[in-house]
This record gives sequence, structure tokens and C-alpha cells, in this order.
Amino acid sequence: MCKKIYIIPIFIPEMACPFQCLYCNQQKISGVVQSPNKEEIIDTIELHLGTIPKSAHIELAFFGGNFTGIPLDEQENYLKLVLPYLESKKINGLRLSTRPDYVNIEVLELLKKLKVNTIELGAQSFDEEVLRCSKRGHNTLDIVKAAELINSFDIKLGLQMMIGLPGDTREKAIKTAKKIIELKADNTRIYPTLVIKGTKLEAMFNSGKYKPLSMKEAVNWSASIVEIFEKSSVKVLRVGLHSSKGLLDGSELVAGPFHQSFRELVLSEIWFRKLKNINQSADSITIYVNPKELNHTVGYNSSNKKFLLTKFKDIAFKTDENLSGRNFIITTSYSNFENK
Repeated sequence: MCKKIYIIPIFIPEMACPFQCLYCNQQKISGVVQSPNKEEIIDTIELHLGTIPKSAHIELAFFGGNFTGIPLDEQENYLKLVLPYLESKKINGLRLSTRPDYVNIEVLELLKKLKVNTIELGAQSFDEEVLRCSKRGHNTLDIVKAAELINSFDIKLGLQMMIGLPGDTREKAIKTAKKIIELKADNTRIYPTLVIKGTKLEAMFNSGKYKPLSMKEAVNWSASIVEIFEKSSVKVLRVGLHSSKGLLDGSELVAGPFHQSFRELVLSEIWFRKLKNINQSADSITIYVNPKELNHTVGYNSSNKKFLLTKFKDIAFKTDENLSGRNFIITTSYSNFENK
């Protein structure tokens, strides 16, 4: 049985990032204004370790900035803070996020030496127009070169993607997902684009030059993309943005498809696609699924159950540990007899 993975996040907002992408304001997205010092990092680690089961697989992640863009000695100082926890096996892995145009052999040699096991690149899109319109400051070739270099060092590769950026389409987003698979990424994250206060995208939105995806569009696109990844070996680590205080209370969110249970909406949509064509001539049906899939089968706020109740008198959901993935079995019942 696979252990549950817990991530201890250390947010370093926009550290060493030379570009201001249209959508980006890391301080408001993460809720972190300044980079943490040594003592704050240690305190964060200890606080999380005190709440995580000791049997879990625990990783520490430096998120939010352009980690490999800072001077090598500073990178080394940050990473060495984690080494004692890795050596004592209190923490099982170390990952970081960075830009694809700040990956080179010298950097990777240091990261490999200091036991970084995963590097996540903010790829966002494999469409040149989307990258240009979003003012990413790099092109698709930069992503490909960085990905191949990371793989050559036997470091796990993560490729993050965003949907709904300026110039994006459903077809372009699907193309990005397929390219992530092609580059042999170990994992990915899918983020719908949000309009955050203080960003250039906010000005575009206010002037009518940018329209974010609706919630329905974002869920629909994401469901299709998750299904594509599930047919590959790429693990989907996250669907939807981290729920910071400013996003939850709306104080930093201008527009866009933010929902604190966005992943659940997406997984419910995938199940809806499987269940919507059920056409049994019965009064009632019972649907058996793997226990881990039960909530998603019923749907967020029972959305899938409510839909099926428009077709049947009664719906029951039961679990069967012999079923795997999204496989399911239906039994039907009638007023006078049952048929399995």
C-alpha cells in the first residue's frame, strides 16, 4: 500500500524572478509577503512534523519563486537547512519549483549533491502565443531543454500547467498536457488562471481585454486533462490553486474560477461523464464503486446523485473493495422483482 504523501511548503514569493507574468502576484496568491529566514523555516518544519503521522511519506518543498535563479551559495544555504531532516529520515524528500530558463548543469550538480529529488518547472503552456501573451519571458524550447536536462540527472521532473491564460483554448491546453507526458514528467499540477489584485491581468480584465474561464469551463477542461494524465504515468499532485486567506475571503481575488474544493468538482465531473448515459429500465439502481471513489461518484454536494434521481425513483451507492479505479457495477430493482 502506498503511503500518503505530506508536503511541508516553504513559500518564497518571487525570489530572484526577473519577470512579472501577467497573472502573477505571489505574495497575494500564497499569502506570504517576505521570504522566511532560517529560524522561520526551521519553525515551520518542526510545526508540521508535530502534526504529521510519523509513518507518512514527508517531503519539503520550496515554492513560489525562481529558486534556481538565486546565487548558488544562497541555494546551498537553504537546502542545507533540510539536510539534517533528510539524514535522520524525518523528511523523506526535497523538492523545489523554478523557471525553465534558469536550469543549467552547474545548478543541477548542486541540487543533486544536496539531495533534491524533484524539480517542478512552471511550464504553464506549450503554446508560443500563450507564453508570449502571458509575458512568461521564455519559450517552449526552454521548457523542453530544461526538462530533458533534469531527466538526465535522474531527478524527478514536475511540469506545472495553467489553463485559461490569455490566448489559451481547450485544444491548446490538451496539447500542453500531452507534451508534459511526452517529456516524461513524473508529476504535474493544473491551475486555472485567476485574476489577482495588483497584477497586469487585472488591468486587462478591467479594460475588457481578458475574460477568465467560467467555473463550468475550468472544471470541464480540467476533467478532460486529468483523464489524459490518468492514462499515463504522470501523477496529478494538485488541481486548483492553494487556498490562501486572500482567495478564501475574496479580498485578493478579482475574477476567475476559484473554488476551495476545485479538485472535488473536477473528479465529480469525471464521474458524471461515466454516469450520465446510464439508461436502465428500472425503478431503482444501486451503483457499486471502490470505497475511495464513493464521494466523487455521489458528486460534490450530491450533484451526480441529484442528476440520476431525475431518471430513477431511487439511487443507492455502495462500496466494493474488489473494484479498482473508476470501474463500477450497477444492479437494478423493480417494483415486483430484482434483476442483477
